[in-house]
Amino acid sequence: MERRDRSLEALSKLRSIDGLGDDDIKASQLDKWVTTYLNDNGIEKFDLNKDSFKILSELLYKNIQFMKQHRVNMKQQIDNHKKIREFLK
Repeated sequence: MERRDRSLEALSKLRSIDGLGDDDIKASQLDKWVTTYLNDNGIEKFDLNKDSFKILSELLYKNIQFMKQHRVNMKQQIDNHKKIREFLK
């Protein structure tokens, strides 16, 4: 029962993180979520029914894609800051 409760809590938190509007906050919260729920136990320790696992997998895929795009955006911002610093020297 404890494992099921933790799994439902993880799914609930991932849903709420998915609804965040600010990309930086969302990325930070996703990082914390992964550290809390996936680093120690992995996804195979989740105790969810088939429908909940489907929702979880869709959210994970969607947020992995978000994190990839966020990384690209952050790299572009860093590159722009480097160009500005070089220009100001």
